[in-house]
Amino acid sequence: MQAEFLDNLEDGELLALPYLFEFWALDHQLPPVGDWRTWVVMGGRGAGKTRAGAEWVRMRMEGSRPLDRGPARRMALVGETIDQVREVMVFGESGIMACSPPDRRPEWQATRKRLIWPNGATAQAFSAHEPEGLRGPQFDAAWVDELAKWKKARETWDMLQFALRLGEEPRVCVTTTPRNVGVLKELLETPTTVVTSAPTEANRAFLAESFLDEVRARYAGTRLGRQELDGILVDEAEDALWTPAALDGVRLAAVPDLDRIVVAVDPPVSGNQGSDACGIVVVGAATRGPVQDWRACVLADLSVSAASPARWAAAAVGAMETWGAERLVAEVNQGGDLVETVIRQVDPLVPLRKVHASRGKAARAEPVAALYEQGRVSHLRGLSALEDQMCAMTARGFEGRGSPDRVDALVWALHELMIGPAAKWRHPRVRAV
Repeated sequence: MQAEFLDNLEDGELLALPYLFEFWALDHQLPPVGDWRTWVVMGGRGAGKTRAGAEWVRMRMEGSRPLDRGPARRMALVGETIDQVREVMVFGESGIMACSPPDRRPEWQATRKRLIWPNGATAQAFSAHEPEGLRGPQFDAAWVDELAKWKKARETWDMLQFALRLGEEPRVCVTTTPRNVGVLKELLETPTTVVTSAPTEANRAFLAESFLDEVRARYAGTRLGRQELDGILVDEAEDALWTPAALDGVRLAAVPDLDRIVVAVDPPVSGNQGSDACGIVVVGAATRGPVQDWRACVLADLSVSAASPARWAAAAVGAMETWGAERLVAEVNQGGDLVETVIRQVDPLVPLRKVHASRGKAARAEPVAALYEQGRVSHLRGLSALEDQMCAMTARGFEGRGSPDRVDALVWALHELMIGPAAKWRHPRVRAV
């Protein structure tokens, strides 16, 4: 049937055929019919997600003829960085420019970081590193790429939702490899979200056979393979010290009665744009009575990203003031005496305990995970970024992206409030390490 169809096409129709994506697309690359707000294209590496997003942009921005108006006029293009928006979403091999026919191809205005189509429609580029950039502009559509790998995914996603306020039906296309992060899981559970998915193999006609052979041999049957090749959202890491289901059961709606509150800080090595976040976590505990009756509650995650030493120190001291904490606990492995110097510049009299890690992160985290298993630690709501890191911490180490800075701060706080004092209470002559 396809051969007969192609044989009957005239020359002009044959020239247009490469740009008729509906003819060539795989099922998961076409938007579902019906009333939806967000379409999530979730697939393995090389499954054709970028092409699906670029072609969806064309569907929204283009009309029947080059100068005709399309369903949308103002589009937001949001990637992890501006470079990735430009190099993947706009100019990539499967990006907007490569998919557009010459008479409809938009112009890239580098100084304004935007595309403008012949019919006047525009698409503005945004970086997920700067969520506040979405405060102010307004749109009737958005393409979001690799949401699950953004460091500031929740903040950026929330700002985008407020910006999607034009037109009768503002819509979003999200193209992403699945990862076990809260913002993606919540999005998938939203009633107005529709999902199409496919493994890497679905697009094998456009992939090197040697690539497929190699990744199959290395990753088939593994957790990473299920995520990166099969496009399956793996709910928890293998040998995870914490699981999403377990953390769902520890949340409280209000602050319980507490005897002590501390703020723990895991400072980054540096304070530049590419550095890890500074983990700042507030934890309180009720420690009256026998040790087995002690309980703790994680109150807040006030971690800051790409912060200078002065900024994270001010944030930590500010957290103490806000929560009435009695002590600041700071890891000094990376910064040594500089950590204390920076904190003292903000508040010379702050009660400070310096701690030094002599064991690996997983080894330090295991006794803290045991407290959770005993039902002795609860969480206030709004700690999803911290909980995402917790679920990526396994007995073998951290399997998430970057450094588990928030988890490190949590671990130091619970060692200070629960584990260290309990060891001294049980064995008065033994100094807790």
